[in-house]
Amino acid sequence: MRPPRDNNPRLKRFAREMRHEATDAERRLWSILRSRQLGGFKFRRQHPMAGYILDFYCVAAKLAVELDGGQHLDADAQEYDKLRTSKLVDLGVTVLRFADDDLLKFPDAVASAIYEAIMSKGPHPNPLPEYRERG
Repeated sequence: MRPPRDNNPRLKRFAREMRHEATDAERRLWSILRSRQLGGFKFRRQHPMAGYILDFYCVAAKLAVELDGGQHLDADAQEYDKLRTSKLVDLGVTVLRFADDDLLKFPDAVASAIYEAIMSKGPHPNPLPEYRERG
């Protein structure tokens, strides 16, 4: 069963605004994940779920990817992140966190880690037939 998308109008409006005000790290990761570029998996950005807005979410893999800026080093923010992650894990979502700096310095390593996390959950739910493989 899929974790439900949060249909709270205020949260949806805020997610839409956040898509237009992306950080440099979010723009960089989106350029890697968009249009099924990573293993053919579709990602959504700023996806509302369970009262939160996930930076990136792959429905098929139930995988959330969160980018953490400097504000996440604060003790209160870390506690909030733990509670948030716990709630998402209870819904069956795997949460990966990366520091903004790591993504900007090592985008290939972050992309590989995301791909490995997806593949560790099993094969792609809709593999392409061999004659339609993407090149």
